[in-house]
Amino acid sequence: MAYDGGETPITVQGAGGSPPRLFDEVRARIRLKHYSLRTEKVYLYWIRRFIHDNGRKHPRTLDGAAVEAFLTRLATRDHVAPSTQNQALSALLFLYREVLHIKLPWMENVIRAKRARRLPVVLARGEATLVLRRLAGREWLMASLLYGSGLRLMECLRLRIKDVDLARNEITVREGKGAKDRKTVLPASLRDALLRQMDNVRVLHEADLAAGFGAVSLPSALARKYPNAPSLLGWQYLFPAARRSIDPRDGTERRHHIDEKVLQRAVSAAARAAGIAKPVTPHTLRHSFATHLLEAGADIRTIQELLGHKDLTTTQIYTHVLNRGPGGVVSPLDR
Repeated sequence: MAYDGGETPITVQGAGGSPPRLFDEVRARIRLKHYSLRTEKVYLYWIRRFIHDNGRKHPRTLDGAAVEAFLTRLATRDHVAPSTQNQALSALLFLYREVLHIKLPWMENVIRAKRARRLPVVLARGEATLVLRRLAGREWLMASLLYGSGLRLMECLRLRIKDVDLARNEITVREGKGAKDRKTVLPASLRDALLRQMDNVRVLHEADLAAGFGAVSLPSALARKYPNAPSLLGWQYLFPAARRSIDPRDGTERRHHIDEKVLQRAVSAAARAAGIAKPVTPHTLRHSFATHLLEAGADIRTIQELLGHKDLTTTQIYTHVLNRGPGGVVSPLDR
């Protein structure tokens, strides 16, 4: 019986008598390659769903045609978004290439989910101010960093104290999207709030150390290379969770960063309280950061670097939501 990463174990029908512990192999391989826990959960989910969709047969007995059919059903039957279909594809490619060591033929017959071109939701400057005014404490500071520095939600939550350089007014984002590091601007107006937050973390960390804990998780193999680093203040999360928890990867009790739902709920509630009808999420603040910089005359390539976009065309979408009407055209009614 192989564990699928969920509440209950499932049996995978194999060619031999006893089924292999497939999900343990997948989990071990993911951790060997230092993928995030979030990626681990997502990959296990799609592999589990693929197996269920094929009568619980072992993936080794299924070929590329089965993978094609599964991905096509996601698009035609379940009407998933293109990003969701690509996520499922990545999980199955990882399974076959990295775990089963089976080379799948290029899947040319997959019906792709139709990619809709959608403009990002952007707040006006006054709306962004209204949202931030209805937040307080830690949630206000995190939301202010999203709007003031252009961080993604998880980039903000994963910030370590050492990544915030108050002297140079810059933030270093480690292993952002695409596993890339980058630097972005740190608003000078947040300096005092950040100093207070760092002091709060120091007090909490000292209490953890006194209780026999205080070692935070480190990326990749840094904990083995620098055995004392996990207990240093600089490596602690800037926004730690209120309680320690058990790390599912090694069973160690440690303090992680806060859950992303905390900020998601706070921002949505603040937007509703401000009377804003737009669907506002933490990512809306990042979109607003880019758009408002463009409105202020910032160079688009500079904004690309601050956002961490690989392709300039991704950044150029913000030119379509500038506060000047489509293409900068002035309505004849306003003339």
